[in-house]
Amino acid sequence: MSKPVSLSLPAPRRRLIMLPRLPLTSALALVVLLLIIGMAIFAPWVANHDPVALAPAFRLKPASAEFWLGTDAYGRDLFSRIVYGARISLTVGVGVTVLSILIGLPLGLIAGYFRGLDALLMRVMDGLMAIPGILLAIAIVSLSSAGIWTVMIAIMVPEIPQVVRLVRSRVLSTREEPYVEAAVLMGTSTFNILTRHLMPNTLAPLIVQGTYICASAILTEAILSFLGAGIGTEIPTWGNIISEGRVYFQLKPSLVLWAGLALSLCILSINLLGDAARDALDPRMKKRGAA
Repeated sequence: MSKPVSLSLPAPRRRLIMLPRLPLTSALALVVLLLIIGMAIFAPWVANHDPVALAPAFRLKPASAEFWLGTDAYGRDLFSRIVYGARISLTVGVGVTVLSILIGLPLGLIAGYFRGLDALLMRVMDGLMAIPGILLAIAIVSLSSAGIWTVMIAIMVPEIPQVVRLVRSRVLSTREEPYVEAAVLMGTSTFNILTRHLMPNTLAPLIVQGTYICASAILTEAILSFLGAGIGTEIPTWGNIISEGRVYFQLKPSLVLWAGLALSLCILSINLLGDAARDALDPRMKKRGAA
């Protein structure tokens, strides 16, 4: 008698099939963001010209086989400058996000768990939030040279209170849970309570918040560069490309439009992926989707 043939798929394939599918908009956003990241990583091979090489004889040339997006007022290849500008924008976005979380996470844990330090820390955070972020960033950059680290610190400072308040709210709602109280009664050290019981509950909202911080940092860097308070014009960024191109906007709008389009697509993609991460990590969103 022949044995029945099993039609069940192997466990790894079942797990792959059960993975949630991204919505179309989120999938498109992921593709666009991966293209921008790839463009930034492989910029020396993607760009066909030196982005800072001046060539006055080729100034304001239209798009051609040699200059794919034309040239700017100094004869520099616009496509190459936009490609290299992606490096600065992504570096600032990721750097500000990582630094903000590394500083804001422990401060939020302390503020949420230690009642005596809560009032002091939160009044400092409220003071930082009372100052408009862009003005605070301009003030910090004005105090020193406008290098990439200065710009990252200037953008990071206004973002830290957002992280601290988010982590604090999660800790306040978690520290009264029975398993946390049991850990305290068992004599578990404060460090272990913070890192093993409280911090894991903050990671999911921090991932979502991190995407918004990244998008905000990229936009703020572009604003600072546009105002002339960011990274110097010798380094191509999307902000200073738009700033230099606005003078010749009526003559050649593409000097502004292409860099603005790259900036908009990058920020929009990150925000859409942040929304998708929120829907995936928030149980309430899952219940609404199932309903």
